[in-house]
Amino acid sequence: MSEAGNSGPESLENGKAAAYRVLARKYRPSNFSELVGQEPMVRTLTNAFATGRIAQAWMLTGVRGVGKTTTARILARALNYKTADMDQPSVDLAVLGEHCQAIMEGRHVDVIEMDAASHTGIDDIRDIIERVRYAPVSARYKVYIIDEVHMLSTQAFNGLLKTLEEPPPHVKFIFATTEIRKVPITVLSRCQRFDLRRIDAGALVAHLSSISAKEGISVDDDALAMIARAAEGSARDSLSILDQAIAHGAGSVSADAVRAMLGLADRARIVDLFEHVMKGDVAAALAEFRTQYDTGADPAAVLTDLAEFNHLVTRLRFVPTAIEDASLSEGERQRGADFARTLSVRVLSRTWQMLLKGIPEVQSSNRPVSAAEMVLIRLAHAADLPTLDEALRSLDGAAPVQNGSTRPNGAPAGSGNGASASAVAQTRMPAGPGGAQTMRLVEAEPAPIAFVAPPQPVLETQQVPLKSLADIVALADAQRDIAFKVLVKSCIRLVRIEPGRIDVGLTSDAPKMLLNDLTTKLRAWTGRNWLVSLSKEEGGQTLAEMESTKRENAFLDAKSDPTVAAILARFPGAKIIDVRIPDAPEAETAEADVPVEPPADDDET
Repeated sequence: MSEAGNSGPESLENGKAAAYRVLARKYRPSNFSELVGQEPMVRTLTNAFATGRIAQAWMLTGVRGVGKTTTARILARALNYKTADMDQPSVDLAVLGEHCQAIMEGRHVDVIEMDAASHTGIDDIRDIIERVRYAPVSARYKVYIIDEVHMLSTQAFNGLLKTLEEPPPHVKFIFATTEIRKVPITVLSRCQRFDLRRIDAGALVAHLSSISAKEGISVDDDALAMIARAAEGSARDSLSILDQAIAHGAGSVSADAVRAMLGLADRARIVDLFEHVMKGDVAAALAEFRTQYDTGADPAAVLTDLAEFNHLVTRLRFVPTAIEDASLSEGERQRGADFARTLSVRVLSRTWQMLLKGIPEVQSSNRPVSAAEMVLIRLAHAADLPTLDEALRSLDGAAPVQNGSTRPNGAPAGSGNGASASAVAQTRMPAGPGGAQTMRLVEAEPAPIAFVAPPQPVLETQQVPLKSLADIVALADAQRDIAFKVLVKSCIRLVRIEPGRIDVGLTSDAPKMLLNDLTTKLRAWTGRNWLVSLSKEEGGQTLAEMESTKRENAFLDAKSDPTVAAILARFPGAKIIDVRIPDAPEAETAEADVPVEPPADDDET
């Protein structure tokens, strides 16, 4: 950095050392040449200022710590740049101008900074609208810098639109936000937008190394790489971590100190863990994980680093130049290239998917160590399995044997009693470095005679299209699924039924999986696909309700029968406890949709 007063010891005031300034503030860029990793934006602004095509408003967006607010201050300084030799906007800020120091320190009267997080309402915007009418006090432009602009209310945005579209010539707006999608398109369309990029890890390493040299701090290269990776493209975060590491190491920064401070695993040991997993060596993988955990590594961080290395190996297969990344250690480069040559993309993709699923499990578990070990066991077990394509090829290369088992093409079928060859070698791809497709060579035992179940006869009901719930109940009864039969009778209200489709309503106490079970069972029982959907219509009565209604009507009819009434009168205390309908063709036809009680010889009891 070339900022005045930034390098060397702190200045003295009144014989006392000035208050310590954190590195993120001490080495804050003061001109465009000091911005790290934002060359496209600087090039655009340089051309715009050179041709006099200066916008009325800018929108700066990007993740935290990439320099949005700093860029806004530098831009305000460029707009109001004035020296003894120059009095016009300029991006060349090598010489400190008349207004530069006050603007960079946030105390210039004509550069107003507002935090939208704490000034979200329309009243704050009205105050700005009132003040824009007045000319700047001393500078060329009155500049409004609104940070986290996405937090303004809808009314505030709407109130700003007219002024933003036609501001006075002496006013410029600079907005900064981390949530560009929350900014109304009507505001975006009135601004020139710059997307500040995440800073490349290599650029961050170089930036941190330069600052460490200026501070006279000895920092390991591996430690700088760890800090750059942990910062995730944020310059401010990287300087904050470096500040903390310097304090942690009492003036010097080692890789072990940074690793312990951040709860990271040793990158070389992560590669060892990856190798054990790819070889399918569960015991070695668990032992390596425990060792890393005992030295302070967080279980979720270990799996995250494992996923990052898996991604690196996959990337090296297609982008060999990725090996030149400055944030990689020498061991990661060499061994990563070896894994990229030997591991298939299918294995790497499968490992990536399993890690993506496993990391949240570990983070949300109240026993993260056990959860992480289970993830590693799954990974090691999957590394020893063939991929889907390999499994299909192995099936295509197998021929049926008379006893129902399979044998490789060209292999003898064995004797007539079904005994297999005494030794069958199951061969797969040999394990290369890193354990790509690790497989075993085993001696197989005599294969047992396979039992082939006789084909089940198609039920007569399956050959007839289902026309009612009673047909479904009869089908469940034929399949001896009594529990499902009861659920259909008591929980389903039929709306409509046609070949291949059923629309139903459900009672309030119906199980959540009933429709899914109905779809599955009908497909299995009828041999065709059924679309079962929940209708918005309530539907008719359930079969159970129909039977209850029919039973109540039968009791009422029985009570009104003169013979039954006479019997009840003749025997005081007697009551009707059951009504059974005699078997009759007419009744069977009329009540086809409602199952009735089994026929009996007597009419009533």
